[in-house]
Amino acid sequence: MYAALAGAGIRTLWSHQRQGMDLAWGGEDVVVSTGTASGKSLIYLVASLSAVAEGLSDLSGRGATALYLSPTKALAADQLARLQALQLPGIRSVTYDGDTPTEERRWARDHAHLVLSNPDLVHHSLLPRHRQWSRFLRALRFVVIDECHTYRGVFGSHVSAVLRRLRRVCTRYGADPTFVLASATVADPAGHGSALVGRPVTAVTEDGSPRAAMTAALWEPRTDEATGERVSATTEAAALLADLVEAGSQTVAFARSRAGVEALASSARRRLDFRGESDLVRAVAAYRGGYLPSERRDLERDVRGGELRGLAATNALELGVDINGLDAVLIAGWPGRRASLWQQWGRAGRAGQPALGVFVAADDPLDAYLVRHPEAVFGEPVEHTVMDPGNPRILAAHLATAASEVPLTEADLELFGPHARHVTDRLVAAGILRRRPTGWYWAREDRPTDHVSLRGAASVVSIVERGTGRVVGTIDEASAHTQVHTGAVHVHQGQSYVVVDLDLEGAVATVVRGDPGWTTTAQSVSEFRIEGVEQRRRYAGAEVCYGAVRVTGQVTGFTRRLPSGEIIGQHALDLPTRTLNTMAVWWTQTEDSLLEAGLVPAGIPGAAHAAEHAAIGMLPLMATCDRWDIGGVSTDLHPDTGQPTIMIYDGYPGGAGFSERAFGQWDDWTRATLQRLLECPCASGCPSCVQSPKCGNGNEPLDKVGAQHLLRSALGMGGG
Repeated sequence: MYAALAGAGIRTLWSHQRQGMDLAWGGEDVVVSTGTASGKSLIYLVASLSAVAEGLSDLSGRGATALYLSPTKALAADQLARLQALQLPGIRSVTYDGDTPTEERRWARDHAHLVLSNPDLVHHSLLPRHRQWSRFLRALRFVVIDECHTYRGVFGSHVSAVLRRLRRVCTRYGADPTFVLASATVADPAGHGSALVGRPVTAVTEDGSPRAAMTAALWEPRTDEATGERVSATTEAAALLADLVEAGSQTVAFARSRAGVEALASSARRRLDFRGESDLVRAVAAYRGGYLPSERRDLERDVRGGELRGLAATNALELGVDINGLDAVLIAGWPGRRASLWQQWGRAGRAGQPALGVFVAADDPLDAYLVRHPEAVFGEPVEHTVMDPGNPRILAAHLATAASEVPLTEADLELFGPHARHVTDRLVAAGILRRRPTGWYWAREDRPTDHVSLRGAASVVSIVERGTGRVVGTIDEASAHTQVHTGAVHVHQGQSYVVVDLDLEGAVATVVRGDPGWTTTAQSVSEFRIEGVEQRRRYAGAEVCYGAVRVTGQVTGFTRRLPSGEIIGQHALDLPTRTLNTMAVWWTQTEDSLLEAGLVPAGIPGAAHAAEHAAIGMLPLMATCDRWDIGGVSTDLHPDTGQPTIMIYDGYPGGAGFSERAFGQWDDWTRATLQRLLECPCASGCPSCVQSPKCGNGNEPLDKVGAQHLLRSALGMGGG
């Protein structure tokens, strides 16, 4: 082992590496939370490879095995490349994911010592077929959970249940593996690690690695001299990307959406082409989810090799590729959390050289607030990770799945937490489980894993080119309603397509290639019903509640816009209604109090709508969410409350914990929202305060001044 590491240039260890290795080798579950590029991967590689190497001398059996789990396929592929570069004799390592052919999967089960996979494959393949994995599981010494901070919200709650199921199946085969977790950006490493694994985890947080300086900048886009309007964050980031690439700096520019990534890369290429830098035009590309595996692998290889000098990416690359020698990172629009900001900025300076990190503010309430309040970025720790392993919907799905793997026992229920017994009784009453003297058994013919997606997407829609039948990309079914509906303009690797048909039943969106010269925006309607109140609190001018709600929404049409922003058409769509049962925070104010604050009845809908948008924009400051993780509705008179009501809900079935955190911090959240409205220099509302990029009503009606009166009244500050 030492010879292999020395051959790779590693002859000494930093203090946190030695501490983590000693804990892991001693059989103690450990989470290592030190800076990006601080050598965390060496800790779990040395521990697991040493166990495997030690077991190779045991001729009586297979020897020790290890399982590495990452949130992305790209990160697992990166680790495999690193393992193979060490050239350790006799140690067999392999990736095991959705792209792995059947024959290679069989070989991995029977022969691999180190399997690099993801929680999805553990859930869908390894655990349901654990008997086929029995030799691997019986010898399992280490389970590595890389980038553990990504397991938050609904996804994190699912993964925590999967890890409990894994522990349970390992026990069946006489194994008790040590868990090694790693993250550069998590507020409470020990607490988060323990919540994920389901047992105490020791944290290593003292970073012993040398760090090069990074210059960090908060950048407000310029105003276009011709139009007098502020340049978008995407356009500004594209200009910076082109400048940095031309200056010889390898740069990644992160954007918040797939469309934003495509637009950013295309704009940067156009700028370089205009300057006559034809070679550099080919050195700029886009990288995002929805690309085919072969496309992603080619891009990752070209980034590592230096052929690509500029890359526009979604957060699919935030964790995906270990890029050495990156000089700069641009972030177009707030990435949702301080943790993501530092994670993305941390991609720069990996060779120990000084680096540049730039956050380019978008037209968004939170972005505008942060540029004016840098202490909210640099003076605060990363957010506490919100996760709810006791979510009844998630717990029910995994208890049923666990019973199908190995019948549940009373002792098993303790593993899944205090709500497990109640949820199990409900599953029996529903006929999903059957109670027997020896435990609870799966009572149906189908596979429970067929009904559970860890990442919240029940199905995937393929985007297929008409005529050739070529699969252009994929998109989750929920997003398909707004992004690939019939008539939508869809961009993939800089190429525009028009959707000619969306077949939800067949899970196919048919497209034709070509740029029509306009963009499209979906329009929708939604309403909510309150199912139950769990918590209630009275403030000076508002009653704030947290509880279960049912949100009903439907995409009803779309608009076509020219690049100038002019609307040239509005078209109706006939798409099915979608229902979401989730958790929400909402507050009510009496009409009388709003009248006293200076609002007339006719102005309440616009004031409530504007306050809702601004509150959604500011919530990521308080909770570990992105504005796209949450939704909102508002009304001047709701039938369940009988009063003007504003509601913000988790955009995931069963809830994700975001709205509950908002309930607990409602006063601070509302004051920050009001402050943003007061600071914004616009007269009647703009994207930096009350206009929302995801509003299904076309941002109508909106009353910025009315929203200020409404929020002042809610906080007991009067309407002045």
